[in-house]
Amino acid sequence: MEHIFTHESQHTAANCNTLQHIATLQHCSTYAVHCNKLQHNAAHCSTLQHTATHCSTLQHTAAHAAQCITIQHNATHCSTLQHTATHCNTLQHNATHCNTLQHTATHCSTLLHTVTNCNTLQHTATHCNTHAHTSHSTRTNES
Repeated sequence: MEHIFTHESQHTAANCNTLQHIATLQHCSTYAVHCNKLQHNAAHCSTLQHTATHCSTLQHTAAHAAQCITIQHNATHCSTLQHTATHCNTLQHNATHCNTLQHTATHCSTLLHTVTNCNTLQHTATHCNTHAHTSHSTRTNES
């Protein structure tokens, strides 16, 4: 009986070893599946990290684009103001020219008035001279 017990014990021990080996393999298999999942998740995280970096770059570029649009708008506004300033300067120059012309016209009007007065005085003087001459001729003939 002792021999059977030993044989059975050996058989049981071999079975235990086999079961233990299978359990270890199953445990490894479970770890392998778990490792694969972790590896897949790591790859996914790396992709997400790359995408996040790309998004950050795009966001930075968008901020620069917004600044460029603002600068361009301001440049256009400055150009419009510069054009308006040039137009104002032209108008101011024309206004100064008009004031000069108006002053000259007033001066001409004064001169014209003076000439008219001179003509009237000249006409009166001629008339007086004619009258005086006629008067003097008449007196000379009477004497």
